[in-house]
Amino acid sequence: MTITSGVTLAHGQLFVHHKRVLSGVPENVLLTSASDIGHADGVFIGALCSESNSRHIVPLGTLEDVRFLACFRFKLWWMSQKMGSSGKEIPMETQFLLLENKVDEEGEQTIYTVFLPLVEGSFRACLQGNENDALELCLESGDPAVEEFSFTHSLLINAGTDPFKVITDGIKSVELHLQTFRHREEKKMPGIVDWFGWCTWDAFYTAVSAEGVEQGLKSLSEGGTPPRFVIIDDGWQSVGMDQRQEDAPEKELIRRLTHIKENHKFQKDGKEGEQQEDPALGIQHVVRMAKEKHHLKYVYVWHAITGYWGGVKPGVSGMEHYDSKMKYPVISPGVLNHEPGMQTDNLTTEGLGLVNPKKVFQFYNELHSYLAAAGIDGVKVDVQCILETLGAGLGGRVALTTQYHKALDASVASNFPDNGCIACMSHNTDALYCSRQTAIVRASDDFFPREPVSHTIHIASVAYNSVFLGEFMQPDWDMFHSLHPAAEYHAAARAIGGCPIYVSDKPGHHNFELLRKLVLPDGSILRPRLPGRPTSDCLFNDPNRDGKSLLKIWNMNKYTGVLGVFNCQGASWSNIDKKNVFHDKNPGTLTGSVRAQDVHLLAEAAEDDWDGDSAIFSHSGELVRLLKHALLPVTLKVLEKEIYTVSPIKGLGTGVSFAPLGLIDMFNAGGAIRNLEYQIHQDSQFSEATEILGMSTSPSESGKVKTATVKLTVHGCGRFGAYSSIRPRKCSIESSTCDFSYDPDSGLLGLVLETPVEGQLWNVTVEL
Repeated sequence: MTITSGVTLAHGQLFVHHKRVLSGVPENVLLTSASDIGHADGVFIGALCSESNSRHIVPLGTLEDVRFLACFRFKLWWMSQKMGSSGKEIPMETQFLLLENKVDEEGEQTIYTVFLPLVEGSFRACLQGNENDALELCLESGDPAVEEFSFTHSLLINAGTDPFKVITDGIKSVELHLQTFRHREEKKMPGIVDWFGWCTWDAFYTAVSAEGVEQGLKSLSEGGTPPRFVIIDDGWQSVGMDQRQEDAPEKELIRRLTHIKENHKFQKDGKEGEQQEDPALGIQHVVRMAKEKHHLKYVYVWHAITGYWGGVKPGVSGMEHYDSKMKYPVISPGVLNHEPGMQTDNLTTEGLGLVNPKKVFQFYNELHSYLAAAGIDGVKVDVQCILETLGAGLGGRVALTTQYHKALDASVASNFPDNGCIACMSHNTDALYCSRQTAIVRASDDFFPREPVSHTIHIASVAYNSVFLGEFMQPDWDMFHSLHPAAEYHAAARAIGGCPIYVSDKPGHHNFELLRKLVLPDGSILRPRLPGRPTSDCLFNDPNRDGKSLLKIWNMNKYTGVLGVFNCQGASWSNIDKKNVFHDKNPGTLTGSVRAQDVHLLAEAAEDDWDGDSAIFSHSGELVRLLKHALLPVTLKVLEKEIYTVSPIKGLGTGVSFAPLGLIDMFNAGGAIRNLEYQIHQDSQFSEATEILGMSTSPSESGKVKTATVKLTVHGCGRFGAYSSIRPRKCSIESSTCDFSYDPDSGLLGLVLETPVEGQLWNVTVEL
């Protein structure tokens, strides 16, 4: 059978643009064109199995001699990345697979192919390899009573020459096919993404209290980096243990939700075991303190998708109408292969109280309406992947997940008009492919302040997971500590991730010098507009394990690009030890290179006549004019980083050129530029020669030359920088002439913007 598209199947071989990708494809593998949804180059894959079952393993053919990037779940809750070249290296629970193939003998043309395992009916698909290099499709319902034998649309394959476009086009094709989720671009982004925040978790863990919240907000504000949102994490809810567990050791305790209201720590003059009837004396008084005293814009609280870790306690007074019943997780073989400890985890052995799926909207709505009435603006909804383990007797994992997410979406839409919801511990495709509403998703396993092995792993994981997750939601690269040996490393990554930026510092434990590279005095941040992702030349390198590759991450501002380079070598997740380990405790210094084209969409920030030359400014202070395709070397030790602002150079005639940089003391300098306008004036009179980076240029014979004016609108304050090939004749701020500095060797132009009132933008004019 042959499909007329870039992907074809003939004589047991799968070809992508005439390059063989799979060989030995079994006859029961079925291909269906995606042309019916307007995608001529994509195909769906399914299979006809020999019998009905609730779980199938379907061989798709042998995969060899490629480079691949796989995003797979190494834990029930989280994905990580794996790179390789053959089928046997593809991990179980792979949910995203990207291949790189050279399609001509010279290796000059590269084709990228994305494999997206989907949900079909009551079944959820993932990929895996076997010891014979076969790529396999795993299909499972999560309910022994839900069986099927015929599948037609369980996997989408899409191919092309631009890896990021291939992925986006593929996900949008799936969106049209399934009609169960929305792409990130179509969702309302919550306001927290553009403001600095604080989370209580690593500061207090579950010991958090109303007093602790105030201490944290006060401490950060006094240092000149005021948070404008807070996430009150686990520790505010009313929870209790089962009676039989009262004498169990601490590590075996599992708590369940006993009331939708806050516990005594968040009540004004609260007493343990008592409920406060007056809402003004409950969590509302904490919200009022945060917003009125500390000028926060948003307050979020945490809860699990099942209410709490142990669910809703069955039969507890006041909660009977949610019809909670005890359920015991059944972990899939793929997850157990990576995380065998889940089999004996106390959540698995002690079970959880699952709200009746028919009552779950009522549960969410009553919880969220209570919170909204108290002034809460949103929720961080955690532990989401647990739903896939509870589908037996309820129609399966896909059905249960869909019911819960529909209810959650409806409640968030009804109660939190800013779309205030963060998805967490949610990296299964059961949830991703029904995500209509939520616009922010935690991108990786946690920031672990006390685990030195974790920090390089964290940066690589958030970047590679964002390649896939960023199509559904804005990835959240997690909180971090500003006073920490790896603080600068984490902070730089958050600055270019396009993600919310928030810390979990203990009150009084802050590095304000570092925070001021991220946060402006009004609490706003300079956020790039896309999910941060590895550059195209890094997609198939392993920056944790290969001992030679630096990780480069790109993003876009309106008028500039931003590029981060990180040395992440030396530590990785061990599939043998089932934990993060140092495989090289003394990784060497690495040298790599950057180029302007590493910022994948840089041309979108340039004028139509851009010739490819760019100004590249490193956060360490060096400005370079880089010609198109030229390389700039960078050398880093492990846990070191460099951030580059990349700005397309605009030619303004008579050898004059200009490129804005932004607030150059901030990590993402270019994020400050809100508007840019070039005006070229013909035949202006000059009375003296002008210096162009050390070369003299004189007026024409008529005594006239072209001059130009650059007008910029800038958000924030501090040192504003730009590249200029000549010394400006004049610089102005708000029509008033201002002092400026100019380095003729590098072309760095600098001036200082004072602190504005909140919401004010500076109008800057440069006359050349």
